Amino acid sequence: MAGLVQGIVLVTFPAASTIFTEKSEYGLSSTQYGLMFLPQVVTAITASLLGEGLAARITMKRVYLLGLGSSTVSMCLLIASTGVKSNQSAAYPLLLVATAFLGAGFGLAVPVLNTYAAAFHPAGVDRAVLVLNALLGLGTALAPVFVAVFVGLGFWWGLPVMSVILLVVLLLFSARLPLRGEVQAPGAAGSGGSHRPRRFWFFAAFAVLYGICETMNGNWSQLDMTTRLGASATQASFALAAFWGMVTIGRILFAALGRWVPEQVTYRILPFVLVATFLLVWRLPSHAAGAGIAVFALAGLGCSALLPLTISFGEKDLAAMSAAVAGGVIAFYQLGYGIAAFGVGPLQRAGLSLSAIFGCAAVAAGAMGVLSFVVAPGRPRSARPATEQAGSPRPSGHNGPQGQ
Repeated sequence: MAGLVQGIVLVTFPAASTIFTEKSEYGLSSTQYGLMFLPQVVTAITASLLGEGLAARITMKRVYLLGLGSSTVSMCLLIASTGVKSNQSAAYPLLLVATAFLGAGFGLAVPVLNTYAAAFHPAGVDRAVLVLNALLGLGTALAPVFVAVFVGLGFWWGLPVMSVILLVVLLLFSARLPLRGEVQAPGAAGSGGSHRPRRFWFFAAFAVLYGICETMNGNWSQLDMTTRLGASATQASFALAAFWGMVTIGRILFAALGRWVPEQVTYRILPFVLVATFLLVWRLPSHAAGAGIAVFALAGLGCSALLPLTISFGEKDLAAMSAAVAGGVIAFYQLGYGIAAFGVGPLQRAGLSLSAIFGCAAVAAGAMGVLSFVVAPGRPRSARPATEQAGSPRPSGHNGPQGQ
């Protein structure tokens, strides 16, 4: 449930992109819209990197609750901004603070959720992390649908109101759960981040490239649909919903197929699916809204399993710092998110069209495909220790192999 709600909250701002850029609403330029995500990226990276040390001091459960609380504040500030939307000098700072709290909430809560999923399911780490992220993806798919529904009802801000209600209910329910998953010896895991093994940086580079690819689709698909492909606001919302919906379906599908198709094979194929989709978006003709929806749906399938598998592979391979892997990967994913979120506006001002920028993103997807052979080297699943496969407990409550 936390993954589902966090997914809805995370995509609330991108799902309302046409609201923020509409002259009769907030009237933001594409550059202002992109820069709106800068505070989110900064706070998400900071929270992700500091989360492990904070958990050692106040427990993982409190870090998770603090993340939900930050997301609640973000949605409340977004609601407050609707009252001054015609006054950009007042509304825009509110939006910036709101995205800052959103980033903090994501950076604190989501790494803990991934760690819990792995710690509570030691015999099926990859599948557990995929399913958790599928639920998070379901939330991201629902957000644009809810925006379309509330726009049709005449009050788009019904989405952040609904999110606040869901977050408060989740906070009250979660506070009563034990949620024990603490690291018993945080110092041994390199919590300060100063002694990260060299191999970690391959995971970090992959996460940055993935963040660029996902955010190009997640943040800019609606604007490309409306400005070039001749789509209505409803069709643009459906394109975003199709992208996030296929992210969710893909995560569930590949979790199920993991019994027959090794995760490493999936991991190596999906980046090249993204290469194809970026090239297709680049070459789509004007007024091809239907084709745009289909291509963005395919992009969602390409993105689906990559981030959760990066986390689960990292937590298994980097056993000495397994407690910090989820936070580290998500921090670098957010760095990629930031590059794509507020890098598109300057590129457009420099003369590149949005479709050409999508074409350039194929290079990032191709580089990710090359890195996939380093991050997920071919190795049989049976190589994992028998004690781990049997689900025996591990010292730190995380999913590093027993005895490492």
